Amino acid sequence: MRASRLLSILMTLQARGRVTAQALADECEVSLRTIYRDIDALSASGVPVYSDRGSAGGYRLLEGYRTRLNGLSLEEARSLFFAGLAGPAAALGLGSVMAAAQLKLTAALPADMRAAAERTRTCFHLDAPGWFHEKELPVYLQDIAVAVWNQLPIEIRYRSWKAETRRRVAPLGLVLKSGAWYLVGLVDNSARTYRIARVRDLKVLQDAFERPPDFDLEAYWTQSTERLENKLHQNRATVRLSPTGFKMLEPLTSSFASALTEIGEADADGYRTVVMPVGSLWQASSQLLRFGVDAEVLGPPELREKMHDAIRILHARYDSPCDR
Repeated sequence: MRASRLLSILMTLQARGRVTAQALADECEVSLRTIYRDIDALSASGVPVYSDRGSAGGYRLLEGYRTRLNGLSLEEARSLFFAGLAGPAAALGLGSVMAAAQLKLTAALPADMRAAAERTRTCFHLDAPGWFHEKELPVYLQDIAVAVWNQLPIEIRYRSWKAETRRRVAPLGLVLKSGAWYLVGLVDNSARTYRIARVRDLKVLQDAFERPPDFDLEAYWTQSTERLENKLHQNRATVRLSPTGFKMLEPLTSSFASALTEIGEADADGYRTVVMPVGSLWQASSQLLRFGVDAEVLGPPELREKMHDAIRILHARYDSPCDR
């Protein structure tokens, strides 16, 4: 504990220059007397710490003295600061840990590299949720993260869109996708995915499990999302779009569907015929109704009939005055 505090004091002095004893005590959450002893210990170990008296006084290092991280290029130093973008670390309860790590990294960099690397924080911001969606802060996120770190199994009560179930899960990893947190874990030796916001109850067990040595979280997630995308887009629809409808195509379809959409040439009126991947009849009709009058389904016949039925119901609903 003391060694970590001494290193933190050294890094703080190196990063900020002159720092008061009170500021160091507040930051380390210790007494002034402890800081005085720590400064003496640093001096005894050969670190050139000097004190300046007066209202603008404090502790500082000898000009030119610093510890360094060797071998880092400017680009590498900049890239390391992306790990500290606000949000995910704080959600996992690691905000203060990340801040301390950044402070140590900053202090260890040469002056010219430090200034360039710190600009990362002023030039980039991560906003994970999609437009018009608030970020999720699930109740059990930090507890599940602790279970992942320590390889402890968990028992969860989980509410899916179908039903509520209970599961014993060996948690293997966490994924942040579009502002939503997901747990990947083993259930009966099979990898499953759970949206953490749907966990209704949680119990962390103490009988640690062995993580499969060949499990790759990134590879699993990539394959899993590809399977889901393919499952959700097993059919194809032929749609005639107005110029306005064609502009709506990209924002109203997923990137997966957009990449597989075949786009025809515009006719004299600017209309285009596209062949696009879609899901079930219900999913496809709901999606295409969002285009309003700027889309006409040409096929398959059963989807055109589904659109016809939906529009007929809407017409009957809006054809009479509202009496509510």
